[in-house]
Amino acid sequence: MPDDRPNILLIMTDQQRGDCLGVEGHPVLQTPQMDELAGQGTRFSRAYSTCPVSIPARRSLMSGQFPATHGMVGYRDGVDWDPPATLPGELAKAGYQTAIVGRNMHLHPVRKRYGFDQMVIQAGHLGRGDYERWLDAHQPAGAGGFMGGGVTNNDWTARPFHMADHLHPTHWTVNEALRYLEARDPSCPYFLVVSFAAPHPPFTPPAFYLERYLRTGVPDPYIGDWCTRPQTDPPYAEHENRVDSPIVNLTGEALLSARAGYYGLINHVDDQIRRILTPVGNPAGRNTVVLFTSDHGEMLGDHYLFRKGQPYEGSARVPLLVRGPAELGFGRGQVIDQPVCLEDIMPTCLDIAGAATPGSVEGRSLLPLLRGEQPLWRDYLHGEHSHGRSTHSNHFLTDGRMKYVWLCHSGREQLFDLQADPGECHNLAALPERAEALTLWRSRLIEHLKDRPEGFSDGKQLVPGRPYEVLLPHAQAQ
Repeated sequence: MPDDRPNILLIMTDQQRGDCLGVEGHPVLQTPQMDELAGQGTRFSRAYSTCPVSIPARRSLMSGQFPATHGMVGYRDGVDWDPPATLPGELAKAGYQTAIVGRNMHLHPVRKRYGFDQMVIQAGHLGRGDYERWLDAHQPAGAGGFMGGGVTNNDWTARPFHMADHLHPTHWTVNEALRYLEARDPSCPYFLVVSFAAPHPPFTPPAFYLERYLRTGVPDPYIGDWCTRPQTDPPYAEHENRVDSPIVNLTGEALLSARAGYYGLINHVDDQIRRILTPVGNPAGRNTVVLFTSDHGEMLGDHYLFRKGQPYEGSARVPLLVRGPAELGFGRGQVIDQPVCLEDIMPTCLDIAGAATPGSVEGRSLLPLLRGEQPLWRDYLHGEHSHGRSTHSNHFLTDGRMKYVWLCHSGREQLFDLQADPGECHNLAALPERAEALTLWRSRLIEHLKDRPEGFSDGKQLVPGRPYEVLLPHAQAQ
C-alpha cells in the first residue's frame, strides 16, 4: 500500500532579511516565486532567528531547541554536537527518505549526517565538499574557485560572478535538488532540504542580477536617531578600512554595489527555485508541503552595521513561508503576525508527517496557526547573541508589535514600536510616556534570565557587565 503522507520540501537561504520579499512591499527587489508561495500559502510576518548567526540558528532549526538549551549562543566553528533528537533523524525514524543538497548546515564535522540519509553539500570555507570538487572539474583553467573573483565570504564589496552562470553554487544546488527528486525512492515520502549559500557574501551574483539593481537603484539603509556614525576611536578603530567590517558607513557606489549585490543574489535564488517548484507542483509531486526560510538576516548598512548577530530586524527577522496541499487545510494567502521562530519548524514538520515530537523539542507546531485554529500563539519571543565578551552582546524580546533590547555589557536599553517604526529608527526607552511599557518589558527579561549561569539577572534587576561566553557551561562539557 503506497505511503500517502506528504513530502516535505524545506528551501533555506543563508542570511536573507525578513523584509527582502516583494510581497513585503520591497521597493525594488523582485521575488515572484517566493511571493507566489506566500500567495498560495501562509506568510509569517514576524518570524525570528533567536540567535541570529549561522551555527546556533541552524542548531535551533535542527533540534527545535532554543540557544540557551543547546548551549551555543554565538559563533564558534569546530564544535561537535550530539543533540537528543534532530528533525531529519526523527523523520527518518518515521519512514521518510531524508536528504540535504547545497550549503551544509554549518555543523561539525562537516560530513556528520545528523539524521540525513543523503548529503550533497557545498562546504564553503569549512573545507572541500561536493560542490568544490565538482567545480574543480568544470571551471576554466585559472578561475580560482568560487571566490576567485577576489570577493570573500564576509565582504561588503561586490562584483559579478567571474565564471559562467551554471557554475554558480545557486545553480548547482538546484541541479542537485532536481537530480535527487528524479532518483528518490517513490515508495516513501521524502524530506529534502535545499540549502543555498546565497545571499550570504560574497556578493557575486551573475552579471544580469547585479546590473539589474545597479540600474534600478536601491533604498537607503535605516539609520536610527539613537546610533552614532562610526568614528576612528575604540571600539570602531579596529574595524576602520576593513572590507569585512561589521561596522560600516557605506556611501555612494560602495553602498549601491553592496545592496545591489545582495538583492541580486536573492533574485537569482528566486528565479532558480522556479525550476524546483514547477516539478514539485505537477501531479507526481503535488502532495508536498513547501517551507521557505533563512537562518538569519543581514544588517546591510542599517544603523551603520553589517552582517548579523544584532537584535535588530535586519539581522533577526527572517522570511517564513509555508504552502501545503489542499487536503491539509492550510490557509491561502494568509499573513500571520504572531511571533514565531526557527525552533518551531521541527515540530511543525513532525506534525505534518504524523510523527511524535520528542520531549527535548521546545518549539511549537505551527499547524494550528496554518489551519486558522489558534489565534493566540505566544506572548513574546526571546533572542540573544554573544560576540564573546564584546560590547555588542545582546538580548531582545518581541511580541511582533514592540521590541525591547538590552545590550548586556553596557546595560543600555532600547524600546521600539515595530508597527509604527519598522526600521527601528526611534528609541522610545527614554520617553516618560513609555516608562510603564519599558518597566513591563524589563521585568519580563529579568524573569526570563534569572536562572542563567552568566548572572544576567538576580531576579530583581538586570546585571550588566557579566562575562558572556559563546558556549554555555553545559555545552562546553559535551
